[in-house]
Amino acid sequence: MPKIKTKSSAKKRFKLTGSGKIKRKHAFKSHILTKKSKKRKLKLTHATLVHDSDVANIKGQLGLK
Repeated sequence: MPKIKTKSSAKKRFKLTGSGKIKRKHAFKSHILTKKSKKRKLKLTHATLVHDSDVANIKGQLGLK
């Protein structure tokens, strides 16, 4: 069996935590920031975990079956 290649886009977007969960960043924080409230931008700054329904798909892209 050949090695499974990692998707480069997934490699750049996701990180594994120590307990094996997958972290991601929030979207909508790159431009057009003047109309967004300070509170909204602050909440978008912090990382969060990937939803349970998406974990299997992302692990496949990262080659972590």
